[in-house]
Amino acid sequence: MWTSERRKDRPVGEPPAELGRVTLGGDPAGVTMGGERRWLPVYGPGGYSWRPTVDDKVLVLKAGAEGESPCILGKQQQMDQLQPGEVRLTGGESGIFLGKERLELTGAVQINGRTLESIITEIVLELIG
Repeated sequence: MWTSERRKDRPVGEPPAELGRVTLGGDPAGVTMGGERRWLPVYGPGGYSWRPTVDDKVLVLKAGAEGESPCILGKQQQMDQLQPGEVRLTGGESGIFLGKERLELTGAVQINGRTLESIITEIVLELIG
């Protein structure tokens, strides 16, 4: 039967995905995974944009029939002190934390180009007179 004639000793190729470390930040980026690869495009969920920085640990998908089109899918998460259901989004020194019973904003908060402090000041001035 033809199935019994199939080769059982197929060569093992490169894995379809691999962890790498960013060597050149940005988009496209450079990543080392044994050897360095450059000009890898960076992908994320719709509406979300980011640029990896040097030394980030990232997941690289080797797309294409022969893995000839590698791309970065995401960065390894830092789960320290994050409980199930909580979300943290950071960029530089700013961040948003969504917890079970609280929302935290760090960094300067702006709404439509205005600082939160100036908006509150304007509201208070309108209320008192």
